[in-house]
Amino acid sequence: MTIVKWKKPSTEGQKATNPVVFNSPLSGLFENLLGEDFLTKEYASYVPAVNFSEQKENYSLDVFAPGFEKNDFKIEVNKGVLTVSGYREDEKETVEKNYTRKEFNHGSFQRSFTLPEEVNENAIEAKYESGILKITMAKKEDSKTEAIEIKIS
Repeated sequence: MTIVKWKKPSTEGQKATNPVVFNSPLSGLFENLLGEDFLTKEYASYVPAVNFSEQKENYSLDVFAPGFEKNDFKIEVNKGVLTVSGYREDEKETVEKNYTRKEFNHGSFQRSFTLPEEVNENAIEAKYESGILKITMAKKEDSKTEAIEIKIS
């Protein structure tokens, strides 16, 4: 993104000129903030992707969250809304030549999902393995009946 400065007509009656490019130290700042990568790199690095699927006996929600530990997650159900949140903190130290650099990286996320009415909120299980948080939500017994075909007369 480039900041454009408009030249106003002078008091001597000259016509306005075309816009000119205004290069300032701030133009790079705006480019970094609002460029094509906005909300795709650091800003969104802790918003995990999810897959939601339905099986005959249950629903499954897979949350892709590599680098977390199972204690970094919190899962709650409240009035038909499942909320998955996570928090992690990484500390990295680099020693090169005559300087030392320590970098802290921490972040959190929270995602909420309205559950189908068929979910038994008392029968939800979660397991974290290989970077994926797997949440299994059993269906209520009365909703597990198979579909019945109705013949048209």
